[in-house]
Amino acid sequence: MKSLTPTPPSDLRTHLGFWLRTVSNHVSQSFAQKLLATGVTVAEWVILREMFDRPNTAPSDLADITGLTRGAISKLAERLIVKKLLSRTYAEDDRRYQILVLTASGKELVPKLAAIADQNDEEFFAMLTEKQRSRVFKILKKLAATHQLHNIPIE
Repeated sequence: MKSLTPTPPSDLRTHLGFWLRTVSNHVSQSFAQKLLATGVTVAEWVILREMFDRPNTAPSDLADITGLTRGAISKLAERLIVKKLLSRTYAEDDRRYQILVLTASGKELVPKLAAIADQNDEEFFAMLTEKQRSRVFKILKKLAATHQLHNIPIE
């Protein structure tokens, strides 16, 4: 005979996902707040950082790399072009084919933004030893690989 006493729901704070989201949200919000002074959003930072290693990139390739839609890349690229951090060139024989290029200002800004990201990580994870950081990093990468999480989080 089944028990008539219902099993109480698990406590929110017993879920690993709760703690991952709590830390992730605070790290992300802190980084976004720090970026405000630069005039760049987190999403724009992701595009600039990816472009830094790929000097001439088609928007479709950038969409594949980041996991963002082509529409999202188009909007982000346009904002970065207006900010003079990216430029757009077209193929001579086909104006539909675009290439995005970091401007000199964009190239100069990326290391500064990376330093802000590094500082933000240090503020949140300084209490962990190098061994603990390495372990957390390996665990998170294993979870991402297992669940095929390839999209770059931008929000």
